Amino acid sequence: MSNKINLQRRHFLGVAAMTMAAAEFGLTSAAGAQSMQAAAPTVKAGTHTSFQALKQVKAGVLNVGYAETGPADGPVVLLLHGWPYDIYSFVDVAPILADAGYRVIIPYLRGYGTTEFLSAKTPRNGQQAAIATDMIDLMDALDIERAVIGGYDWGGRTADIMAAVWPERCKGLVSVSGYLIGSQEANKKPLPPQAELSWWYQFYFATERGRAGYEANRHDFAKLIWKLASPQWNFDDVTFERSAKAFENPDHVAITIHNYRWRLDLAKGEKKYDALEKKLAAFPVITVPTITMEGDANGAPHPEPSAYAKKFTGKYEHRTITGGIGHNLPQEAPQAFAQAILDVDRF
Repeated sequence: MSNKINLQRRHFLGVAAMTMAAAEFGLTSAAGAQSMQAAAPTVKAGTHTSFQALKQVKAGVLNVGYAETGPADGPVVLLLHGWPYDIYSFVDVAPILADAGYRVIIPYLRGYGTTEFLSAKTPRNGQQAAIATDMIDLMDALDIERAVIGGYDWGGRTADIMAAVWPERCKGLVSVSGYLIGSQEANKKPLPPQAELSWWYQFYFATERGRAGYEANRHDFAKLIWKLASPQWNFDDVTFERSAKAFENPDHVAITIHNYRWRLDLAKGEKKYDALEKKLAAFPVITVPTITMEGDANGAPHPEPSAYAKKFTGKYEHRTITGGIGHNLPQEAPQAFAQAILDVDRF
């Protein structure tokens, strides 16, 4: 692998017979040898530029746009993108999983790409409970009972919520930056100045000037975030423009602004999500098999792995991916992310 994996395992699996395999893959422990027993094929980031199929399905309050690849009868993997990114974060991950026999579903979240609201009267709500409910609705619409769920940023938070609240729907979890479930009450507590600085855009979005600025400059704003969040990722203009089309969604700005204002209790959520938000505000543990991941050059706000390890009470492993990997880990290190999906399904 081009990106070395540092393994921090709570469930250390001593497998002496796999020592040679560990050396071959550059792993730092024999525990990693077992997880790499069936290694994902080598793929260079940027190898793929499109998906086999883009589809639409009515699910809950949305008409969800999504990419699908792999056998229709294969075990399902649901991959969730963040802000300001889109489904192309997984364009190199999907073929690896499809070749391994998985049915891979990659939806545009509400406010992105071809995902649209079915009614103009539906609130353009970006709160965490709404987005997670969208994904359960999508699974129902596609007759998917269980899936391995992976994500980062907004998608990582959504995957965490699904695993915590609906564990029967989640076969395994891969979450970049770990436990991301939040609450309005917790967000009222001030952070140290350096940490507050990293959330500059959240405070910008809290103002009308910020909303207008994002509306007028969403393209350049997103590109700036990409650079700040992944300072060592040398993405080209073609790669960025491919994803930037997703931000042309007519609800993108409204969803983005509401998401960040809701976090600070500057915007209200919908009452129908109150019970779910109450559960989330208690920071429920996640019991399903989980691999958390972090890039060694993540420039976006993110917690340290030690801060959230105890929130995962089932089989658990953390991996730090080295080599200048930033916030958009699936797109920057697709082989490492795909490997985590394959491994968590075998826990």
